[in-house]
Amino acid sequence: MSETCPLISCAHLNEELRAGNDDERITYRIKAGVPVPLVEAALVDGNGRFLATDGESQGELVLRAPWLTQGYFNEPQKSEELWEGGWMHTGDVATIDGMGVIDIRDRIKDVIKTGGEWISSLTLEDLISRDPAVREVAVVGVPDPQWGERPFALIVVREGHRLDARTVKDHLKPFVEQGHINKWAIPSQIGLVTDIPKTSVGKLDKKRIRLDIATWQAAGSEFLSTL
Repeated sequence: MSETCPLISCAHLNEELRAGNDDERITYRIKAGVPVPLVEAALVDGNGRFLATDGESQGELVLRAPWLTQGYFNEPQKSEELWEGGWMHTGDVATIDGMGVIDIRDRIKDVIKTGGEWISSLTLEDLISRDPAVREVAVVGVPDPQWGERPFALIVVREGHRLDARTVKDHLKPFVEQGHINKWAIPSQIGLVTDIPKTSVGKLDKKRIRLDIATWQAAGSEFLSTL
């Protein structure tokens, strides 16, 4: 984040992790790592209550450090929100384990809230992208009258391959059985497109994606595949 320049954490491996196997070392190398000196990191829920650093509890990552942005130019309300409760709010959903290792799970604005549970859009994008038929994927939450939100996957299929909602479900089933995701994280509807909208800096434009999906659903578009 520009608000946290130049540095917050580092993927440092302690002696215990260096002595572990390759899979364990890789797992920790790709996390956000441990806070560097002078940085305090914690997790809070939607009510500002601090959460356990047990590697499982998910909450917003909040920070303290001498060099963090103190506010936004001519935006006092946003500045107050940034530092609500005396901690800088990152907008990231994360976990922190017993060794202090930060693992970013998603952006708060992109996490999917279904039936009282949080589903990481980043995790679903990662798992769906492992299907050899998938060239590109974006996952967002769409409104659902029963569950609040449901995950929706927008997919670009590789040339020479075929894909529909049923094959995506079959691809994700093993990850449910292995405990990587819950069964309700499987999208019941997907969209098949030739290109996924991006922002001017190349990030997935999830705001536009949500608008496009709403339009397609209202029109019963041929882009959609439903279980």
